[in-house]
Amino acid sequence: MANAGSLVGVMPGVTFVVNGSLARAGGHFLALCRQGAARRGWDAHVLVTDKAEAGVSAAQAAALDGTDLVVAAGGDGTVRGCAEGLAGTGVPLGIVPQGTANLLARTLGIPGHPRAALAVALDRDGRSVDRKIDLPVVDGVPFTAMTGMGLDAAVVAGTRLKHQFGWLAYAMSGAVHLAVPPARFSIRLDDGAAFSRAARSVVVGNSGLLPGGFALLPKAVLDDGILDVAVLAPHGPLGWTRLATRVLTHSTRQDQMMERFQARKVEITTATLLPREIDGEVIAPGHSFTVTVQPGALTVRAPA
Repeated sequence: MANAGSLVGVMPGVTFVVNGSLARAGGHFLALCRQGAARRGWDAHVLVTDKAEAGVSAAQAAALDGTDLVVAAGGDGTVRGCAEGLAGTGVPLGIVPQGTANLLARTLGIPGHPRAALAVALDRDGRSVDRKIDLPVVDGVPFTAMTGMGLDAAVVAGTRLKHQFGWLAYAMSGAVHLAVPPARFSIRLDDGAAFSRAARSVVVGNSGLLPGGFALLPKAVLDDGILDVAVLAPHGPLGWTRLATRVLTHSTRQDQMMERFQARKVEITTATLLPREIDGEVIAPGHSFTVTVQPGALTVRAPA
């Protein structure tokens, strides 16, 4: 595929990286992608993947082959894989959000309906923009929205019904894990001295939204070169209710229940083996994670 504008009259190329569950849903989604591309003058190629790792190699291969645009169709795992594959290439990433949380898509204002999302991704009339955003990296793995250790990861691990109940499944799983005891975290921000907190969870993000559209990190900005950190430590039987109220009301109050920080590098360690997650995908439990940020490393297509 030739890059758009590199040859006069050559049709620009788009590569769709589609989650396998969508491809297996009667084939209608793949037809929708091809039809949308043809209608707007794109030469379409479709790659079906089943794991985020496959999305990494698919997006990388498409970029090396000269595609002008990669469109990730699926949930946050598919988007994360394509983002990793396209990091630093300058090839724009379009998103058709078909997962449960769709955190980056929500932050960018990409509509949830597939036809409307395709219209944003495939636009050639100036109604969409290619925007450079930061790409955070946790222990060498790029992500697009949020990573965490502790209760948030336990909630993700306990979520088995998200495809049937959407973001409410996270709330259901959260209720089950309310009694998980706090752990002692050591937190180091940039080159500062480490400090200690007894908390239920530590979350680091470039996008501050939770499933359901609630802002855990209200000051998070996709392109400011800074990571946002939340230390969650509710106490007592009403602690989680109070914490949820703050999130729902966009409160910026700081105290022992919830503290927020900003840094370019975040190092978290704990003596307790804890569950961990990246963009809503559970990874192996661990005692630590280190998060850094690559400013402007990813180009995404978003509504103008």
